[in-house]
Amino acid sequence: MTHTRLPTYFVSHGGGPWPYMEGEFRRAFDRLEQSLKDMRRELADTPKAVLVISGHWEEPEFTVSSGEQPGMVYDYYGFADYLYRIQYPAPGSPALASRVQQLLTGGGIGARLDPTRGFDHGTFSIMKPMYPDADIPVVQLSLNRNLDPALHLEAGRLIAPLRDEGVLIVGSGLSYHNLREMRDTRGIEPSRRFDAWLQQALLEASPERRRELLIRWAEAPLARAAHPREDHLLPLMVAVGAAEEERGHCVYHKTDLFGGLTASSFRFGDAPAARRPLAA
Repeated sequence: MTHTRLPTYFVSHGGGPWPYMEGEFRRAFDRLEQSLKDMRRELADTPKAVLVISGHWEEPEFTVSSGEQPGMVYDYYGFADYLYRIQYPAPGSPALASRVQQLLTGGGIGARLDPTRGFDHGTFSIMKPMYPDADIPVVQLSLNRNLDPALHLEAGRLIAPLRDEGVLIVGSGLSYHNLREMRDTRGIEPSRRFDAWLQQALLEASPERRRELLIRWAEAPLARAAHPREDHLLPLMVAVGAAEEERGHCVYHKTDLFGGLTASSFRFGDAPAARRPLAA
């Protein structure tokens, strides 16, 4: 069976278990929620499976969740009790997990399988709005704890064949992630300046230049104020690496998150829906 080549995405996934909430906190992510629903529409056909690279999972080497029925990882704090009982009961895919491991190790990058890893909020927070019926297999790929951008770009390049096999590759992090300054005005300017740099690097630079800029991301304006630690940025590297010659597109952009923060999501490659000929 042949598949249309799927684009890759980097999604700024929002705060905690927001899709399972009501009220003001949930409303802060209305635009993000719409962008995730739009992603589903622009994919045109349902992916065979989804591979999420989550900024909430780090291991000494790349690790792939390989359980048939993954559980949940409630990796947040300070929320109501019921938010520690929510479920996103999508199946896993041991076959896809093994395929990811094979692609990485075949390219010289160490990778292992973890049959016990559940879905963290980097995964279920984006999957719940996109596929609320939880009927598509989902596999998670961890970050490598060394946090080397070049390594994560290379990992993306190695798993790129999945795009032709019906697997949607999604990097899940945040374009701005400084928890200490996220809820006050100190975060406004760093998030805006770093986002402007990201827009230029991802949408305007040549593929070769884009790679160079991402490897040296810490030299960007206010980079370390935007990302004191790069765990939420590195899923972007994998998404870009898997679409290294293809254009970037901004698919979500918000400038007033929590009172003034800027956050964005990006697609790399054309959406299948845009490739379909118009009906006569």
